[in-house]
Amino acid sequence: MKLRSVDSHLSDVRKSIAIKMVGLVVIGLTVSLLPTFTWRTAAFDTREVEPQSRRPSNRAKSSASKKPRVDYSRFAHSTHVNQAQLKCDACHLFPTKNWQEVRKGDAAFQDVAEFPEHSACLNCHRAQFFARERPAPLICSNCHVKVTPRDTTRFLFPSLGDVQDSTRPSREFVSEFAINFPHDKHVEIVGSVTRKNPSSFVSVSWTSSKVPDDAPKSCPVCHQTLQPQGTSDEEYIVTPPKDLGDKFWLKKGTFKSSPRSHTVCFTCHNKEAEVPPLPSDCGVCHQLEKTVQNLKRDFDPKSAAPMVAANKIDLEIWSRRISSGTFRHEGGEHPNLSCLNCHNVATMNTTDKKSLVVAVKSCGGAEGCHITATSDDGGILNFEIDQKKENSEFMCSKCHVTFGSSPAPATHPQSIQSIKKP
Repeated sequence: MKLRSVDSHLSDVRKSIAIKMVGLVVIGLTVSLLPTFTWRTAAFDTREVEPQSRRPSNRAKSSASKKPRVDYSRFAHSTHVNQAQLKCDACHLFPTKNWQEVRKGDAAFQDVAEFPEHSACLNCHRAQFFARERPAPLICSNCHVKVTPRDTTRFLFPSLGDVQDSTRPSREFVSEFAINFPHDKHVEIVGSVTRKNPSSFVSVSWTSSKVPDDAPKSCPVCHQTLQPQGTSDEEYIVTPPKDLGDKFWLKKGTFKSSPRSHTVCFTCHNKEAEVPPLPSDCGVCHQLEKTVQNLKRDFDPKSAAPMVAANKIDLEIWSRRISSGTFRHEGGEHPNLSCLNCHNVATMNTTDKKSLVVAVKSCGGAEGCHITATSDDGGILNFEIDQKKENSEFMCSKCHVTFGSSPAPATHPQSIQSIKKP
C-alpha cells in the first residue's frame, strides 16, 4: 500500500509541474504577442487620438529625393557638353568612314557624315543599350528610323542638308546650336575667292542685270533666291483661292536660302588649305545656345500651311522671320538693290537673333520707296500708320502677317521723321 501511495504521489507532482510549465509557456506567448496585438488593434481604431510626431519613413525619403526619369529617346547635346564635359571628338569622328559614299565623285569631300558609332555611346549608356524595352531600347530611336533589330537604317545625319536619299529620311528636330558666322569677315574674302576660282562654289546669278557695282559678290554664294519666278507668268508658289482679292498669298522668290551643309564652308576651311577653323574644330561655329531666344515671329502656321503645300524648306524659313513676314526678295526693285542696303553686316551676330532684325528705315531707300516724307508722296508705311491712328483695329498687312495687329512700334514713325523734307 505504501509503494502504491508513493507512486500516486509522484504522479500528482509530475502533473502539477507539467501544468505549471504549460501555464508559463502560455503566459510567455501572450506577453510576446502583446505589441503586435496592440498595433493591429490601433490600426483599426476609429477613435480620435492626439497626433504624434513620427520619424519620416525611408519610403518618403526615397520618393522626395527621386530624380525625374530621363527620356533617352530625346538626345540632348547640352547634357553631354555641360554636365559630362565631353568634347565634340569624344563622339564625332572626322572624317567619318562613309564620306565618299554620301556624296559621289567630285562632289565628295571629307565630312562628318554619320552619327557616332555605338562604341562612343556604350562607355556611359551600356544599361540603356541593353534595357528590356520593346521593340528595341528607347535610346536607339535617336539615330535609327524604325528601331528594330531587323532594320538598322539610320536617319540622314543633319550635316547632309544637300543630300537626297530616298532610303534614309531626315529626322525633324530643333537644333540646340546657334551658328557663329561672322558675315563682316566673309563679305570681301568669299567674293574674291569666287572670282579667282569660280568652280570652287555653286553657280549662282542675280535675277536682274541691273545689280549695282557696290553689291557684294559673296552673298549669292550662300544665299540664293528660292523658287524664283523669273520670266514665268506664275507668281504664286501654290495656286491661290479664287476669292483672294487683296489678301496676302505667298509668291515665288520670297525667300533666300542659307547653307544646310558644310559644302561651301569646307571649300576654304579644309586640311589642305589650313584656313582656321578647321573641319574638326566643331565648337568654333556650332555653339550651344545659352538662353532660348523666344523672339516673336511674323508668321502664322495655320494660314501658312496651304500657301507652301509640302515645301518644308519654305515653311521653315518663313517660321523664322522676325522682321517682315511678307517681304519678297524677288519683288519690285528688290533684286536691283545691294544686300547691304538692308543688312548691316558690321552689327550682325548670328548667335544673337535680335541683331538680325532688318531696320524699318531701310525700306525708305534713296528715293523714298515704301517710306516717304508725307502720305501724299505715296509711302505705304505712311498710309498704314495714318490708318492705325484713325482705327487701332486696323491691320497693317502690306509688310506683316501677324505683327500688323499690334500697335506700330516707335521705330516706324521715327523712320518717317528721318526722311522728311526740310
